[in-house]
Amino acid sequence: MRPTVHDIASEAGVSLATVDRVLNGRPGVRTQTIEKVELAIKRLGYVRDVAAANLAKRRTYPLIFIVPGGPNTFMRNLEAEIRAAKARSLVDRTSIRIDRVRPFDPLVLEHALSKIDPESVCGVALVATDTAGVRAAVDRLIAAGVGVVTLVSDLPDSQRTHFSGIDNVAAGRTAAGLIGRFCGERSGKVLVVAGSMTLSDHMHRARGFADVLEAEFGHLELAGPVETNDDATRVKREVADALDRDGEIVAVYNLGAGNRGLIEALSTQRGRRLSVVCHELTAHSRKALSDGVFDAIINQDCGHEVRSAIRVLKARADGVDPLSAQERIRIDVFLRDNLP
Repeated sequence: MRPTVHDIASEAGVSLATVDRVLNGRPGVRTQTIEKVELAIKRLGYVRDVAAANLAKRRTYPLIFIVPGGPNTFMRNLEAEIRAAKARSLVDRTSIRIDRVRPFDPLVLEHALSKIDPESVCGVALVATDTAGVRAAVDRLIAAGVGVVTLVSDLPDSQRTHFSGIDNVAAGRTAAGLIGRFCGERSGKVLVVAGSMTLSDHMHRARGFADVLEAEFGHLELAGPVETNDDATRVKREVADALDRDGEIVAVYNLGAGNRGLIEALSTQRGRRLSVVCHELTAHSRKALSDGVFDAIINQDCGHEVRSAIRVLKARADGVDPLSAQERIRIDVFLRDNLP
């Protein structure tokens, strides 16, 4: 049988009310009595059921999610998952606010973080732009006792609480392995398209991709990355111009968004054999994979990322450790043959 608060009270020779005050850190208990209760807890091996205690107290967890606006389909899917979590607020005992900020603008993101009142929130989740100002704003929230989870794109040099996203270096390495195998013995260049190299996920994917291409596929040469701010129109223009200009390009890796533009650019190259790998399973990329325009899609489950962020922020507010295995976001690789 698991020890209970009644057992603690009996072991320490105090009342249930005193045990409750000690467990919840409330004033009015002498130091000697606190030590007796803590000693009884240690002897009995008592582990507090934080979830049950919070349910009894009707505790609510106020959370803020900060996501970039704009037409990026993956980000809109991510926001939809946050809204779904918001709809479950009564069950999860959360109070979720969603703040949209201008994409690829670290000053706007920094300002949004600086406006947060640490007294009114227990956790913040954000899609991060990796700049010194954003890192400093996150560190200030951490110092004020607010948990901060980075979503999709990390802040590796900050004090953030947790990163809810895939291993992006591994994702880039995976993309290079796929393209190398798709190209076979063909030599030539691989055009790399990125949104912005101020995003750690894009930087890490580019690094992993370049490392494997250089080490394992010496007959393929890296071209780029070209930055497009994940804008479909810019992706279309940059890719079309590169393909028209350079006949040695045999493959394209889009490590960011804007796949609609990539699809349109590739539609003008129907007589050309190109191996193409991109990220995120959306309506557009799914159709391109089904039609044979794309060869593979590397995907992350944004619903899992949102649910993981909420679990981690609630656990951190309760002072307990989350289950690390449950919070690992896996890398999915989809071919035309295994589309869900």
